[in-house]
Amino acid sequence: MNPGTIETFDLALPHGITLSCRAAGAPGAPLLVFLHGFPEGAFVWDELLAHFAPHYRCIAPNLRGFERSSSPVEVEAYRAKHLVADIRALIAAQGGRAAALVAHDWGGAVAWSLAAQHPELLERLVIVNSPHPAPFLRELRDSPAQQAASAYMNFLCRPDAEALLAADDFARLWPFFEMMGASWLTESVRERYRAVWRHGLTGACNYYRASPLRPPTGPGDAIHSLQLPAATVTVRLPTHVVWAEADIALPPALLDGLEAFVPQLTLTRVPGATHWIVHERPALVAAEIERALAA
Repeated sequence: MNPGTIETFDLALPHGITLSCRAAGAPGAPLLVFLHGFPEGAFVWDELLAHFAPHYRCIAPNLRGFERSSSPVEVEAYRAKHLVADIRALIAAQGGRAAALVAHDWGGAVAWSLAAQHPELLERLVIVNSPHPAPFLRELRDSPAQQAASAYMNFLCRPDAEALLAADDFARLWPFFEMMGASWLTESVRERYRAVWRHGLTGACNYYRASPLRPPTGPGDAIHSLQLPAATVTVRLPTHVVWAEADIALPPALLDGLEAFVPQLTLTRVPGATHWIVHERPALVAAEIERALAA
């Protein structure tokens, strides 16, 4: 088999969750794990899986709730501890340690938690436009600009959100891409997204319902009293952050103070790129991952 050929398989985890995965590269080679965000799927990493396959075993799971992965209906099942447990078990099943965990958006939220709580599982972390929880909490609580940029999160918590998103050929989902420009969003790419979304959107929405990190809607919201002790969110692994600066949902202010929680931080800012940089600039993202691996 060509090392760049994309394989698909279902990985049954010991705690009863199954993750549908995409992979490339030889089993037993150093492991790279790629985590996608919302409203994406593992397929967004295909070009990078093929790129790194000659030297690494590359695996991109569909996170729980996405595509053919297990999709529990309970909101509680999408709390951070359960999402982290999935990726811990995946890494254990692939040899017990990853050369790097590469993650974007919601995948990054899982990756930040995993790296802080279980650094022994990773050699390094690569984050693409996914805010560290401490600066994100600060900005959601105190910044009107971030509250406005994240207002969509409260929409996604509505009990009818998945039905609204699915209506009229997912008419409310395409603007997530199009409002930042999306020349990469060809009809063939749209069909790949439809193939993920047709499996259901309840799991994807449950990420937002389960998270306390969303814009406050009133003075009594839990976010006003939420505390994240530094010891629980500090990442002491070598961490390479790639930040597309034209991300309208995640403004660059989220990088302010990041080094206090990530002592071994390398930061690459990419002017003009948007939240969807993995689609827009895959060669740049690959080069940044290579830089992190070589450090």
